[in-house]
Amino acid sequence: MKVIKWLIGGIGLASMGAFGGAAYLFQRTIKREDNVHKSTMPEDVLEIWEEHISIIKREVAWLNKQNTEALQIKTKDQLILQGTWLEAAKESKKVILLLHGYRSNGIGNFAPMAHFYHDLGYHVLLVDHRGHGKSEGEYVGFSVLDHKDCKGWIKRIIKKLGEDVQIWVHGISMGGATTVALCTEKLPGQVKGLIADCAFTSPWEVFEHVLNTEYHLLAFPTLHLADAICKRQAGYGFKDVDNKERVSHSKLPILFIHGDQDDFVPTWMSQKMYELCTSNKRLVIIKNAGHGESYFRDTETYQKAVKIFLNEIDEVVGEEN
Repeated sequence: MKVIKWLIGGIGLASMGAFGGAAYLFQRTIKREDNVHKSTMPEDVLEIWEEHISIIKREVAWLNKQNTEALQIKTKDQLILQGTWLEAAKESKKVILLLHGYRSNGIGNFAPMAHFYHDLGYHVLLVDHRGHGKSEGEYVGFSVLDHKDCKGWIKRIIKKLGEDVQIWVHGISMGGATTVALCTEKLPGQVKGLIADCAFTSPWEVFEHVLNTEYHLLAFPTLHLADAICKRQAGYGFKDVDNKERVSHSKLPILFIHGDQDDFVPTWMSQKMYELCTSNKRLVIIKNAGHGESYFRDTETYQKAVKIFLNEIDEVVGEEN
């Protein structure tokens, strides 16, 4: 009997520990957090990002000097999301919609690329996802809710510029996964192509990867319990969007970009999505680039790949018209 009691007690303690870990995982990753957490990156990586941050600050200063306009949409669950509109320097019907990564915001992630696209003659819309920046929301959508919100931004662009507008979507990390998830949605014909930088295949797989590599934990039971909590609290599950399955039915052109030293969202995720993608596709692997670092690590290669992709789509659009 004592052995049974000890066994039951041990199981109970283990269950409590697993639930506590799951609750912490949900609280730490899905609950809105506007405070910046102390970085756990190694010193050498921090030094590299200090260089990148100086570039970002310079580009944010440039953006702040431009004549921008605040735009907003209301989601189906009645949240107000905020965006920053940068008008093209000359008359244009081309728009790039920029989707930022986890715990960031539109301007913080995309000011450098906003400048790049503006120089190419595009209108630029930088949005803050739900639970981020100036947008409302108690919980992070982690691409599952965000790709639905993105459809609202697309409608807002069409309303602003008219039915003959041409729209491209470019996202990074969580925003990249959001971008890929759009490939099987019923979108207006004005959406011409998708650019996904270091996108993950699904929230479940990226959480599982981080648990395994950073904490040396298995998905069961912590991730299963956290998934259940997220469904109850935030209204979605970590497996609700599987981009491997989605790209296998894609009809929109997709440019995948990933750094070969990404240890947060592993490079194989973009490689696998590229392999399974059924639409016009390109894959660019940036050497020596960590997570979210590709644009800064090799700006020339990155910009060249984007230009080639956009020009190819332009040619196809021109033939269709």
